[in-house]
Amino acid sequence: QHRCSRATSLQICSPSLAPPTVKRLSQSIISEGARGARPFCEYLCSGKEVLKMLRTQVFKLPLRLFGARSASQSASFSVKPCDLRLLEKGPATESTVSRDDALFYYKQMVMIRQMETTANAMYKRKEIRGFCHLYSGQEACCVGMEAAIRPDDPVITAYRAHGWAYTRGISVLGVLAELTGVEDGCAKGKGGSMHMYNSNFFGGNGIVGAQVPLGAGIGLHLKLRKKDNICVALYGDGAANQGQVFEAYNMAALWNLPVVFVCENNHYGMGTSSKRAAANNLFYTKGDAVPGMQVDGMDVLAVREATAYARQHALSTGPILLELVTYRYHGHSMSDPGTSYRTREDIQKVRSNDDPIKNFEQKMLDTDLATVDELKDITKAVKAEVSAAEKGALSGKELGLEHLFHDVYYKTPNTFIKGCEPYTFHPSR
Repeated sequence: QHRCSRATSLQICSPSLAPPTVKRLSQSIISEGARGARPFCEYLCSGKEVLKMLRTQVFKLPLRLFGARSASQSASFSVKPCDLRLLEKGPATESTVSRDDALFYYKQMVMIRQMETTANAMYKRKEIRGFCHLYSGQEACCVGMEAAIRPDDPVITAYRAHGWAYTRGISVLGVLAELTGVEDGCAKGKGGSMHMYNSNFFGGNGIVGAQVPLGAGIGLHLKLRKKDNICVALYGDGAANQGQVFEAYNMAALWNLPVVFVCENNHYGMGTSSKRAAANNLFYTKGDAVPGMQVDGMDVLAVREATAYARQHALSTGPILLELVTYRYHGHSMSDPGTSYRTREDIQKVRSNDDPIKNFEQKMLDTDLATVDELKDITKAVKAEVSAAEKGALSGKELGLEHLFHDVYYKTPNTFIKGCEPYTFHPSR
């Protein structure tokens, strides 16, 4: 490290990280300066040039190894081409992302992962009871899709809804407090894990596949009102063979509804592999008259590009079916250890090779969209926010019994609701 009045600092963070060629180049810079052949400050005053030389001409190493701040304001990445059905052309196979967007996607995915990790621990301490389906491993699906749709595009999903609840604008406290059943929850503690709602987020639905025809109905509403919106209707591979799903496809195709049907294929319906449950497990091909695409659901940018394409298709042509190939790290629900129908090694292999957060983090570092310190700061801030939300969820107040009779109707009139006992009535609002 050398400093002078004209120079910036050039520093290799750790000798152990520096390849031999970089060390030799550093030594040659020092020796040239010592001989007076080229002053130190000529190298050091243009620190970016030195770093660029070290990186591009020697080992193409990321700037983070040399302690430099992130310099890139955007970067482009190749994404896996989608497999197509009834489509002549698919989404872009190159995705450009700005530094701000990349940091935002990263923070959202880390937030969902940390929130679900906390919910897992709370459940095991019996601070959360009932059903609880965790989204860990599937973060790229909701974050990538949310990045390509508008806030006023309605979304309806199944019971693995925590990640979607967060991207749709519900706070971490709103999610965790709903899990503990207190009034700070997004549904005032009345819904729990499977029934979370927000503006243009229709849940969270507990009946397998039932949300898909509801999504078609929302699409019909959008078309009749001549809105320039789409509805995203999501379901899992375990629901993909439901009759009502195919009925929804048919009606959507008949009426050219602006619906994007999405199968989040995490490979297991409860404890059964999709390969054992479906004669045809290429779920994007099962839409009959509805065209489809299979998307890498572990790559947030691939999901974003596919969703942008699908949104435009739904608005201009009609319904489309996306299969997001993803993976869940936990069991089907908290009552399922998730290791009786797959091995721990299977799960660890995905965590090591295909984790959506780790892979996106590496892309950001390799292209200088972010530094290690910046990402550590994000993780630290996320953990603090989730920890505060956990405390709020545990210290919150439960609603009184009188609230059983509230929120029964939309825009509840001043009326009374019949109680369980004969001739008993309770005020509703």
